Amino acid sequence: MSKQLLLKGGRLIDPASRADSPADVLVDDGRVAEVGPGLDGTGAEVVDCDGLVVCPGLVDLHTHLREPGREDAETIETGSRAAALGGYTAVCPMPNTDPVADNAGVVEMVAARGREVGLVDVFPVGAVTLGQRGSELAELGAMARSAARVDCFSDDGRPIREARLLRLALEYARAFDAVIADHAEDASLTDGAQMHEGEVSAMLGLAGWPAAAEEMVVARDLLLAELTGGRLHLCHVSTAGAVELVRAARARGVRVTAEAAPHHFSLTDEAARSYDPVFKVNPPLREKVDVEAVRQGLADGTLDAIATDHAPHAREDKEVEWATAPPGMLGLETALAVTLTDLVEGGYLDLATAIERLTAGPARCRRVPGHGGPVAPGAPANLAVFDPTAAWTVDRARLASRARNTPFHGRELRGRVVHTLLRGDFTVRAGQATR
Repeated sequence: MSKQLLLKGGRLIDPASRADSPADVLVDDGRVAEVGPGLDGTGAEVVDCDGLVVCPGLVDLHTHLREPGREDAETIETGSRAAALGGYTAVCPMPNTDPVADNAGVVEMVAARGREVGLVDVFPVGAVTLGQRGSELAELGAMARSAARVDCFSDDGRPIREARLLRLALEYARAFDAVIADHAEDASLTDGAQMHEGEVSAMLGLAGWPAAAEEMVVARDLLLAELTGGRLHLCHVSTAGAVELVRAARARGVRVTAEAAPHHFSLTDEAARSYDPVFKVNPPLREKVDVEAVRQGLADGTLDAIATDHAPHAREDKEVEWATAPPGMLGLETALAVTLTDLVEGGYLDLATAIERLTAGPARCRRVPGHGGPVAPGAPANLAVFDPTAAWTVDRARLASRARNTPFHGRELRGRVVHTLLRGDFTVRAGQATR
């Protein structure tokens, strides 16, 4: 069990309690024992946090750990290590594994393997439909009652095409206050699409995915959430129109939450000019107007959370011609720094709001007990400590993920995780994974 630790001299930012001030944090037996300035560290190991920010451990609502089935791209162990190095203490892996996580057996295996690795808490997302085929509902109730206690369901990577089926899912999920998270895409408009439809796709001669293909499904989903009273979560919102639809729905009381991925507020479709498949992602990188809208949505709270959509791929799959490469990018180890560099230094968010969108915000979107704060006596000591001014250059060869498909390779970012603690134990110390 954890010994006493005193995180001394840091700036505590705790969105759940609205704290943002110099404070020490005393950790005892895996829990926060005391918070305040000038705490007595007698008998505790003192960890110098001068110049550093102490905050709740980050929470990722949307990640792909690829286990079971594609352990050549990522495993629960390698993905958990990458997450810890990024400051995360909780991750929610999506169900598009092999076999699909559409039953109690698979989600329990994923959760159990996460506990065995012990670097982050793993909260599986269950599939909405059997095999993610979109034809009939999966065993939502069985997954909710399982040892994994699943309370979020998604066919991520595939939209729920039938409105009738989404309505049934939203209604059924209400029985156990679960969330239905949808990947908003009208597949009839994106068949064969290679990137965002716009000026760049026309110049490159690549089939485009129009923004309307996302916005049409977002509009449908919001109407069904309003009809059923169910809890809807929208994955990786990427267009200006989708942001505005969510904003209007929230104003009229629809039970909706939404996330944005770092690549959708930091990169545009201009990156596709390189034909480097590392920039191929689903939804695709959009235009400047969409990037600006996503940033504003995070700033005003229309979008609740920053979620990585960490999507590792084996090199032999991803490092091929653009047309045949699968979509997806790494995100766990760079999300905090991209947020600080592009949103905080860019003047869109203050530091406290940025931390909220990475901690308490995602924790509101589904049940992740013990995560997202508050940093208060009695709470589990799930914490991140980072240097907000540290500059570093992303090197794909040095990432902990088994994959290498980061779109930020070679870019200088600001903000680096120094320590991560899970229930008072270091999973990352002095910038290095402890195991």
